Amino acid sequence: MDKKMIKWIIPLLLIGGFISCTNGGKEEKETWSVKMARSEIQRFPEPWMIEKAKKPRWGYTHGLVVKSMLELWKHTGDSTYYEYAKIYADSLIDESGRIRTMNYLSFNIDNVNPGKILFDFYERTRDSRYKIAMDTLRKQMAEQPRTREGGFWHKQRYPHQMWLDGIFMAPYLSQYGTVFGDTTVFADVVNQITLIARKTYDPATGLYYHGWDESREQAWADKETGCSPNFWSRSIGWYAAALVDVLDYLPGKTAGRDTILTLINGLAASLVKYQDPVTGVWYQVIDKGGSEGNYLESSATALFVYFFSKAIREGYISTDYKTMTDRAFNGMLKEFIKEEQDGSYTITNCCAVAGLGGEPVYRDGSYEYYISEPVIENDPKSVGSFILAAIEYEKLNHK
Repeated sequence: MDKKMIKWIIPLLLIGGFISCTNGGKEEKETWSVKMARSEIQRFPEPWMIEKAKKPRWGYTHGLVVKSMLELWKHTGDSTYYEYAKIYADSLIDESGRIRTMNYLSFNIDNVNPGKILFDFYERTRDSRYKIAMDTLRKQMAEQPRTREGGFWHKQRYPHQMWLDGIFMAPYLSQYGTVFGDTTVFADVVNQITLIARKTYDPATGLYYHGWDESREQAWADKETGCSPNFWSRSIGWYAAALVDVLDYLPGKTAGRDTILTLINGLAASLVKYQDPVTGVWYQVIDKGGSEGNYLESSATALFVYFFSKAIREGYISTDYKTMTDRAFNGMLKEFIKEEQDGSYTITNCCAVAGLGGEPVYRDGSYEYYISEPVIENDPKSVGSFILAAIEYEKLNHK
């Protein structure tokens, strides 16, 4: 089908025809995964437009939403979502397999996340462009600057630092290793996950600090531990999602796989303690629920729902967590989802961005910093995470 036709047909199909579907003459209720995906496509007829972008760019937030669309294609069997996702890949991967707009020498670990979408396109089309792009990302990770113990720096411009959210990129390497037989990556993946756990874990709370500076040079870093001072929910959510995703492609006999299962169970037990008892969701600064200025945050909540739903379904944690997962999913719908007049759905209360250090405004990792970043609607980090969470929750309830 001509690409220009796809551009217009996909939104029309979703807006006009997917409000309900039929099966054997019986009308079925539209699932939440489909509702949010339909809404996002209605907002952005081509996926590179996400975040109101004026032109295509290679970015981890776009990759997250596109990945959620691919998972929805597999979940529903509806190729509309595949075709929508493919528009993004083909707008960024040129004829030679070069990734447009990606600055390789920045060694930005966020570059890797959109690479997760390329496996499906390569498997289905065998187009060598996708393989070349995937090899480029594998090469970046092989050359990524590291700490003395082999941990990936978050970016070239953040020397000696590991950030918890950066571990969300690790499943790319494990999938690459499995698909292409590069068995050297498995030990590296386990090391990234377990190293940052050792460096950022706080035994008093059972939580993980947002960042760790091996050099202790950053103003935000504790001079003894190197850790940043607070527990940011979304960074923990990225880590939680990485833990359950990496096991999809980590061979069963891999050294350290049992350690990851232990981390999953420990994190599940800790997160339950900080689930808001009234709403069932989680706060921006996870351990300071009653503090002035703190707020219930949607992207972290969605990532936690994803983590619990998948971990229960895969048998990584006890089914005893099902009740609290139900509360979390229903709380997410009640607290963050609103229907617009045009029939689309909006997700609210998303922290636009949070990081550590940098310039011109230095991010000090304080409580005041985390609650001061803009809170917006329909941020791709919430939209993509919500779709993935809804898919896993739907799978769990149909198991």
